[in-house]
Amino acid sequence: MPGTDHRVTSIAQLEALYGLPAGASVFKEIDHVNAEYRAFIEAAPFFALASNGPEGIDCSPRGDDPGFVRVADQKTLMIPDRRGNNRIDTLRNIVRDPRVSLLFLIPGIGETIRVIGRASISTDPALTESFVFAGKTPRTVIIVAVESVYFQCSKAIVRSKLWDPARLVDRKSLPSNGTIIAAITKGEHGGEAFDREYPERIKATIY
Repeated sequence: MPGTDHRVTSIAQLEALYGLPAGASVFKEIDHVNAEYRAFIEAAPFFALASNGPEGIDCSPRGDDPGFVRVADQKTLMIPDRRGNNRIDTLRNIVRDPRVSLLFLIPGIGETIRVIGRASISTDPALTESFVFAGKTPRTVIIVAVESVYFQCSKAIVRSKLWDPARLVDRKSLPSNGTIIAAITKGEHGGEAFDREYPERIKATIY
């Protein structure tokens, strides 16, 4: 394997290579959601949720109208678990290891907001019903006890040109969902029928 003779295997090696963080990279991290960070979280229609379990690490996309992540107080976030594919990889992890990390993205904004904390899962009827949307009540609400909040600077978004309309990729240039599934199952599932029915299936199961 290329690079095996030059692996970094200790914190001391890392610090020798990169030095220590200083300035804004240190003091922008706080242990609660202040008013400024709350504004970003409530403006975000999307975040990625990383969790860890015995089978390994999972990272799950989460999205809805801006404000779908509720800032209950400076130390608590509440997230409705909207309808998905029932793999519940994130939830399986949380019941065994509560440590989570959330990375919020806002269209057109370079900075991202990272929250680290410990999550629990609630079925409290009053709580789940407070997240009713389009007539649908989530089965559970993920409650995150906040331990750390900070913003990542815009370098990654700037380099990737993520929000540049000229960089949008034509979906047809990549394998379709049906094509991917057909390749994995050797044609037993997926295919053109899957792709043809997919738009209506999304409409029927979005919430």
